[in-house]
Amino acid sequence: MIAELGHFTLILALSVALIQAFFPLLGAQKGNNVWISLAPPAAIFQFLLVSISFACLTQLYITSDFSVVNVAKNSNTAIPMIYKVSGVWGNHEGSLLLWVLILSIFGSAVAYFGNNLPPDFRARVLSVQSMIAIGFYTFILFTSNPFERIIPPPINGRDLNPLLQDPGLAFHPPMLYLGYVGFSMAFSFAIAALIEGRVDAAWARWVRPWTLAAWLFLTGGIALGSWWAYYELGWGGWWYWDPVENASFMPWLAGTALLHSATVVEKRDSLKGWTVLLAIITFSLSLLGTFLVRSGVLTSVHTFATDPTRGVFILGLLIFVIGGSLVLFAWRGPKLINTGFFQPISREGALLFNNLGMITATAAVLLGTLYPLFLDATGGGKISVGPPFFNAVFIPIMVPITIAMAVGPFLNWKRADLIPAFSRLKFALTLALIMTALTWVWQKNGPMAATLGMGLAVWLGIGTLSELATKLHLFRSPIGAWYRIKRLPRHKWGMSLGHLGFAIAIAGMAGAGGWTKESIQVMQPGETVTVAGYDFRFIGANHIRGPNYTSVAGKFIITQEEKLITTLVAEKRTYLVTDTLTTEAAIHTMLSGDLYAVIGDSEGKTGAFVTRLYFNPLVVWMWIGTLVMVFGALISLTDQRYRIGAPKRGRKVTVITAQ
Repeated sequence: MIAELGHFTLILALSVALIQAFFPLLGAQKGNNVWISLAPPAAIFQFLLVSISFACLTQLYITSDFSVVNVAKNSNTAIPMIYKVSGVWGNHEGSLLLWVLILSIFGSAVAYFGNNLPPDFRARVLSVQSMIAIGFYTFILFTSNPFERIIPPPINGRDLNPLLQDPGLAFHPPMLYLGYVGFSMAFSFAIAALIEGRVDAAWARWVRPWTLAAWLFLTGGIALGSWWAYYELGWGGWWYWDPVENASFMPWLAGTALLHSATVVEKRDSLKGWTVLLAIITFSLSLLGTFLVRSGVLTSVHTFATDPTRGVFILGLLIFVIGGSLVLFAWRGPKLINTGFFQPISREGALLFNNLGMITATAAVLLGTLYPLFLDATGGGKISVGPPFFNAVFIPIMVPITIAMAVGPFLNWKRADLIPAFSRLKFALTLALIMTALTWVWQKNGPMAATLGMGLAVWLGIGTLSELATKLHLFRSPIGAWYRIKRLPRHKWGMSLGHLGFAIAIAGMAGAGGWTKESIQVMQPGETVTVAGYDFRFIGANHIRGPNYTSVAGKFIITQEEKLITTLVAEKRTYLVTDTLTTEAAIHTMLSGDLYAVIGDSEGKTGAFVTRLYFNPLVVWMWIGTLVMVFGALISLTDQRYRIGAPKRGRKVTVITAQ
């Protein structure tokens, strides 16, 4: 009965979405206030219906109701409760239900908190949002029903994918989806603005908090995914340029550009068309990621195996949404008039340079991700595009962007001079050169890219702190600094923390990517291997039993100069239902780097095992930098101007009429 209730409420949600998509939009065009007023309650009712449907599926997993195909394929009575719950979205059908739930959350949030929006504009936004939902409801109900029954039901389920039975994967997908789906709001605001024919400072103020919230969640989701890959897959790395990793990274790059571009619209009434296009591109890349994961064109630990029918359906949805929005932009976008003009050397120019760099980097990642698929589909054979290509192309693009990030905040709006800006960055430049030289002396045999990365991290970090000190007049008038600290707008604190977090993350990436020490060998109990000055002594391995797996646990004692540092226990698990092996790396985190141990296969009957031992320098600074960026975004979202909304619009300047 619970499965039927969940299915029925999903059908009702589709019916409400159809009403919300068309009547408020038509009412906004015709000035019908009754139809316009339908949008907010419809969005909230749609959220309630999807919440009931999602709660029903969750209950089916908690109670292990194997009469439902989805539960039988992705759960088991022996797995811990946390993985029964996370199993709801650890599969194709359930993850799509989570997708539409989050879509309805954002729609209902605009309906509830969007009182600062003009009613007709809010109606258009919610109508566009509902059109997106219609596509996914249809996709779920006709190709991916999570409530399908199986008769007779099996005695037990097939178990959740063992790689997903991890706390990181319990939180990573919801966080990632909040980012993916959150960018649908920026898309809806952009399409509504094109329909209305108006983009101005008020529009930019409205769209920025929703974009920032999506960017915050996507940043956290990508970091959680990278962290999971780092400790769960046992290969010692944190990023491999996997196509599905790229699928989440591309909308992050485009979303970062969108945030900066919306600032120019708000402050200077410029880059209107560019900002609207970025909103379309960002959500389109989110949809592209959805297609790559669910179409079956990729084989990855991140993907869901699906049949061709599903792939064709979502490809059609992708073409309709992206193609339709780009056609609308081609028709209406060129008529958006910019009233703010600026010189190339200005803060607007720096932000535009940042945007162009981010989009170029996005295009490079897109090319490297899709070209092998296109070549294979056209009969050109199979090729592999991996880290060497992406590192060689992506990193050089990001270097000038990072340099400009420190310079841009020192430039004036409209027109500026580079010499005064660089004069304020003399201290940052000096420290960056010193750091580069010291790093080169310390790691002469390491890659030059990592050495330059440390210099760039110092450049951006000190440059950001210098700009913050300038805002606060910290050195000119230190007595009143505390007063100015309290008066500084929160969005400015957020920007500074975002840039500072990025600088910290660059330092972590440079260390972990450039100077990792690795040792692979067969170790007997009692044998010691030295890695980067740390002695790993292998004590031996023993067998342990988990709730739904057996494990071989290898114990290592790590010392340095005969001083005990830590004890590590690495596992190699065998999940009983699926007979699947997984690796559980043992990690000891320090500010200087991570001690990392992995146990492999047994070698003979002497108790020897293959082991992989690593020292990953500075890797924790990547996670610290990400947390600082996320915290900065949270600080920005609490800014008063986002809570009270934008000022009322003035006289309508830009009017677009159909030709």
